[in-house]
Amino acid sequence: MTMLRRSLPSMNALFTFEAAARCGSFSRAADELNVTPAAVSRMVARLEDRLGTPLFVRLPNGVLTTEAGKLLFDATARGFSGIEAAIREIQDRSAGTETVSLSVSTGFTTHWMMPRMERFKAAFPGVDLRFQLIMSALSGPVSDVDLGMRFVEGADDRHEATLVMPEILLPICSPAYLERHGDGHGTLKATATTIVNLSDSNTGWGDAIARSFGDGSNTLVFSDYAIVVQAALLGQGVALGWLNVVSHWLVTGDLVPARNDLIATGRRCHLVRQRDKPFRPVVMQIRDWIVAELADDLARLDARYPALGLAAALAQFP
Repeated sequence: MTMLRRSLPSMNALFTFEAAARCGSFSRAADELNVTPAAVSRMVARLEDRLGTPLFVRLPNGVLTTEAGKLLFDATARGFSGIEAAIREIQDRSAGTETVSLSVSTGFTTHWMMPRMERFKAAFPGVDLRFQLIMSALSGPVSDVDLGMRFVEGADDRHEATLVMPEILLPICSPAYLERHGDGHGTLKATATTIVNLSDSNTGWGDAIARSFGDGSNTLVFSDYAIVVQAALLGQGVALGWLNVVSHWLVTGDLVPARNDLIATGRRCHLVRQRDKPFRPVVMQIRDWIVAELADDLARLDARYPALGLAAALAQFP
């Protein structure tokens, strides 16, 4: 261990390197560390001399890590994340609480998690949740959170992955909107329909809407899916509903299927955890709670709307 300590660069050098690699800029790292960019540059240069290899490619507008830099950044980021998690857990235990961080979409947080926070608090009275909110597609690392909701194929060498549900969408609207624009048989008419759309979506949203409703006479476009769902709740039009987001409102009846037209994309929604993070039983319990709550929603939806064929759609994804 003594020889290992002697071989390691100073902690200041590692902190400086990690900030520069994460920020992609010596200037932004300097702002974060409250030092000058020149000080960051000197510290990185000394570290490179110590290791005998360049860690960054210097560019006019920032820096990029070299292969060696990527290797060191992955290790330092994991190490600092683990230290931070351990310190946080020690502090939480002293305070009699535990903090669990989730990287999830604004839509899931607003329309699925928030309506059942009372149930969550009853199940986990000593847990505080912290949210890393994502407005766009569910992607990105989960190294700085306990759990992340991601559309991935499954586990890999660095990540555990627990299946939540396959990605299934269906057209949704409020009951009042369906009554105003329906055909009298519980189905929304294709004509004179306002489409509440999501900008920059890569899920074939526009094609799916066109198949069900044509072009629509009006379109509302938002960049945040939470607002798309809110517009549907307020009776502003018809939207595509991700079941892992809107299942609560479909169960309560605040939203209804605009048509019995499920869209299974083939992707799978998982709760992902980085393997080298310290094992915390409460994180696994919360993961299992979310999976069980969503499974209950889907069972209730299948019972309420058997014509959707939800059970058959889910059976395609064992």
